[in-house]
Amino acid sequence: MTTQQNTSPSTSNQGKFVTGSTMRHVLDMTATGAVGLVAIFVVDVLNLFYISRLGHQELAAAVGYSGTLLYFIASLGIGLSIAATALTSRALGSGNREEAKKLAGASLWIMGFFMAAISLIALPFLHPLTQLLGASGETERLSVRFMYIVLPSSILLGIGMCTSALLRAVGDARRAMYVTLGAGLATALLDPLFIFGFGLGLDGAAIATGLARFAMIAVGFHGLIRVHGLYKHPDFTVIKQTIKPFMVIALPAVLTQIATPVGNSFVTRSIAQFGDSAVSGWAIIGRLIPVAFVVLFALSGSIGSILGQNYGAKRFDRVRSTMNDSMKVTLVYVLVVWLALWLSSGLISDAFGAKDVSRELIVFFCTFVAGSFLFNGMLFVANTAFNNLGYPFYSTMLNWGRSTLGVIPFVSLGASWYGAKGALAGYGLGVVFFGMLASWLCFRVLRTIEQRG
Repeated sequence: MTTQQNTSPSTSNQGKFVTGSTMRHVLDMTATGAVGLVAIFVVDVLNLFYISRLGHQELAAAVGYSGTLLYFIASLGIGLSIAATALTSRALGSGNREEAKKLAGASLWIMGFFMAAISLIALPFLHPLTQLLGASGETERLSVRFMYIVLPSSILLGIGMCTSALLRAVGDARRAMYVTLGAGLATALLDPLFIFGFGLGLDGAAIATGLARFAMIAVGFHGLIRVHGLYKHPDFTVIKQTIKPFMVIALPAVLTQIATPVGNSFVTRSIAQFGDSAVSGWAIIGRLIPVAFVVLFALSGSIGSILGQNYGAKRFDRVRSTMNDSMKVTLVYVLVVWLALWLSSGLISDAFGAKDVSRELIVFFCTFVAGSFLFNGMLFVANTAFNNLGYPFYSTMLNWGRSTLGVIPFVSLGASWYGAKGALAGYGLGVVFFGMLASWLCFRVLRTIEQRG
């Protein structure tokens, strides 16, 4: 365990992450973040499980198509949240809490505006976008119907994400966890009620998803305002002053986040040529990935505040220590999860009633492709460092490189040579180079920062 001591006399005003063991901070923030995320991801899996129990293949496929498009909207919220975390944690790290309150307030209003705007823009184009992914007939109609219900609640999702990010920025990992945990529990209760109790099927799943996002808002604002007082209502001048530094981080962060669903969309379209059974298998894998690798997602979302506070405090030794610890956690975790997936691939397929191509894809992913998430994890961690240390366009270039050069040729060749399993293999192989490049470039950036500091 890596321990760094801080001798600065001003640490009491700089935030909790500028002293103590960096490994302990990484593990604490990641563990609490993972609990909150796993609640969301497990409920997402249960959602698809409930739909699959209705016995219609096109319903599960519809969830797969709509999930790919809705991921674009969620990616916008994640990117904007990264900017909120970076600005607020830096202010806290430098000891300026009043500035942090203003930045937090402005970030929430900026988030709300962008999420509302993108939802309104997307609504008229849902049919052509779904068709672009390869959906047709009844599957396409069901996908669009699902999104029409869920999409208007995106503003709630974005603001809820932002409150969770701001709670992480101040170091309150437990309450940040409660934001997503509350939404997950609400969905777990509402899903079976609306799907089976009210007999609404796919519509019930969509309605439950939208209603559960109110829980994110309630829990997030309670922790942010009532507990920490980390909010100051911004006037137009404050928002105008904040928008430029906010967008300097948010724009490349959003572009970085959007790259992933772009790559996934190409995979979905490639797999769609092999029928609804293949799309259903890919949809199940898409829900399995965040549950199995939840710690990687939590790690990349949690260490930003640790990096930001120490960067603001000019503790570059602790920045490097945090990155080293994060890479160690990534390696150990992926190896353990890969073994678990390999041993349980048959049980996972049986649980979802997967047959034929759908079952083959799930088993193939668990046995072979899951190991590639070691390199995904390296890319996630490096991107977080770039976003919080003043090099956001590095993360943009790497993620777009992975989602284009690391997806299109590999998936296309794999699909043409070996069918749906070949497409899935290409999806896994394409990340290897970009994960290694991201890790190397990250530590090179750290050396540059240390020399300048």
